[in-house]
Amino acid sequence: MYCVSCRNIHMFFPPFSHLTIVSLLFRCPWTVMANFKGHALPGSFFLIVGLWWSVKYPLKYFHRKGKSSQLTHYYQRLEITEAAIRTLFSVIGVLAEQFVPDGPHLHLSQESHWVKLMNWQHSTMYLFFAASGVADMLTYLSAHTPVGLDRLVMAVAVFNEGFLFYYHVHNRPPLDQHIHSLLLYAVFGGALSIALEVILRDNIVLELFRTSLAILQGTWFWQIGFVLFPPFGGPEWDQSDHNNIMFITMCFSWHYLAALCTVAISYSLVHCFLTRVKRHGEREIIGIQKLKSDHTYQTALLGGSDED
Repeated sequence: MYCVSCRNIHMFFPPFSHLTIVSLLFRCPWTVMANFKGHALPGSFFLIVGLWWSVKYPLKYFHRKGKSSQLTHYYQRLEITEAAIRTLFSVIGVLAEQFVPDGPHLHLSQESHWVKLMNWQHSTMYLFFAASGVADMLTYLSAHTPVGLDRLVMAVAVFNEGFLFYYHVHNRPPLDQHIHSLLLYAVFGGALSIALEVILRDNIVLELFRTSLAILQGTWFWQIGFVLFPPFGGPEWDQSDHNNIMFITMCFSWHYLAALCTVAISYSLVHCFLTRVKRHGEREIIGIQKLKSDHTYQTALLGGSDED
């Protein structure tokens, strides 16, 4: 079935009601895929960032704990690179939302009607995250940037995400509203955690908490896409069934437990890796010192034999 406008449907099928028209539009393959991709794209963004943070922050913590100051410059370059990549991802998100075949193409209104406001909301979310990436780069590139500005702008970006989503699901079926509202717990929790990092900078507990919520957002965006817009033609969920709402609530808890386990496993693997590297380095140092002492001893013996 092809995508058709409401006017064309009324032209060819006058007896159809508005409810039938809506059901036809939601059966349009491209509409379904566009909505699924609209959730999969930010889900992938948050998941990649969260998994990266689950490695980066334990690395920084263990190096700070070991008082390893020689890696400070390396980590600064790493932060700049990460910020640049996050900014690039955000710009790609804006362009993807605007210039997909059925996107608004930067048209906010047309013929006294709003154009694709859902895409515009997603674009606004990505725009704030792009600003956060720029603030991160300025923090490490300019000595005049106030300390904590990067965390403040990131907190504002995450809060803006929650603010947009709060008004994103009004007048929708119960399951649709509920599955989106659950996301707000992760979003506003992340915003609060990042805001605390403005004051408590380099706090590993807050950093790992933020990481777990980023992973949760990533997996939950994908879950929303699969529930509301099944991409492979699976059966649609009954959006008014209370049992589905109960299951989705329980599923959200499972997602967060999986996110916590991911962070814990990553933390443990980083610790084991650094411990092994440290032991290997200590063995090499001991071996070199032993070789030097043996060489010194042999030199002393040769010197003594020459005197005899």
